[in-house]
Amino acid sequence: MEETSTFQLPWAHPIFPYVNSTFRNPYQHGEENGAQREWVGVLFAILFGLGFLLGVMGNGLVIFIASFRMTKTVVSILYLNLAVADFIFTSFLSIEVAYAALNFHWPFGQTLCKIHSAVSFLNLFASVFLLTVISIDRCISVAWPVWAQNHRSPRLAFWVAVAVWLAALALRDNTICYNNYIPMGNFTSEEVAMLWKHRHQAMVLTCFVAGFLVPFAIILTCYGVMVAKLMRNHLVHSGRPYKIMVAVVTAFFLCWFPYHLSTLLAMSAKGVNPAIQVLLDVALPLAYLNSCLNPALYAFMGWSCKDTLWCSVVLAFQRAFSEAENQVTLPRKNCSLTSWITQKNIQS
Repeated sequence: MEETSTFQLPWAHPIFPYVNSTFRNPYQHGEENGAQREWVGVLFAILFGLGFLLGVMGNGLVIFIASFRMTKTVVSILYLNLAVADFIFTSFLSIEVAYAALNFHWPFGQTLCKIHSAVSFLNLFASVFLLTVISIDRCISVAWPVWAQNHRSPRLAFWVAVAVWLAALALRDNTICYNNYIPMGNFTSEEVAMLWKHRHQAMVLTCFVAGFLVPFAIILTCYGVMVAKLMRNHLVHSGRPYKIMVAVVTAFFLCWFPYHLSTLLAMSAKGVNPAIQVLLDVALPLAYLNSCLNPALYAFMGWSCKDTLWCSVVLAFQRAFSEAENQVTLPRKNCSLTSWITQKNIQS
């Protein structure tokens, strides 16, 4: 087919290396799959549009409250950085809306393609690394409370967050050279096929190992240590902070696991069959949904029916971050004292 001036991502999406290998290219699979692609494009444009609005507003509100309405604590600094990562990512969903509405054609050029891909992977690595740090922080507070009392500080949390961003940037840089764009109709050349194979196998394995497998192994280990410590000493911990942490980690797992599963299956199968294609189409909105979920989880966990609407929103985030910092692990008979201390800290 003759080349045109319209450009498309070689594998259809910055974080999905295999999507274009099936019906997403109507020039290869006829009008039926072209119509299917149009339907999927409209659906994705709607979902990405909602994700853009909810993600930017929700994470923007978290950033505002954590930055200007709260005292800086270890927990608030870590969750603030998580909100910044999600805010940057959801800001780029406006490009996704246009991309999906144009039947997955990419008219924005190579530079923006690489930037968008880099932002996608930056969010993936920064989010999971921050969740890992939050889990380690909670584990240390439970297992080694004396050390935590003497060494945990907002300054240390700040530098840990800086290290997380540097690590995420280092891993993200490896993906910049992977994604490119080529003229329509040039998907079958041997050179492009070999480039696709080697670059994206390395990218998929890097994302799975560094962005999912190792961090979640650390997170599960932290939870195991916390549970063992609490059971051994017959202690209890505050409900809300740990529920928020578990909810955020669980949401990340549920939203990103289909992505890693689908890309690994596509890589091992050396292509995309209809079943994997369906999984890819489900995994893409789920992966983007995660960046919109965290503000809703903070608000839901910290909500109080006694407050007015705006006060409830502000206090919900304050409770979500402040209470985790002020709670201490105590025997069950002293839980009422812990609750009273927390309420006084929030009120003050």
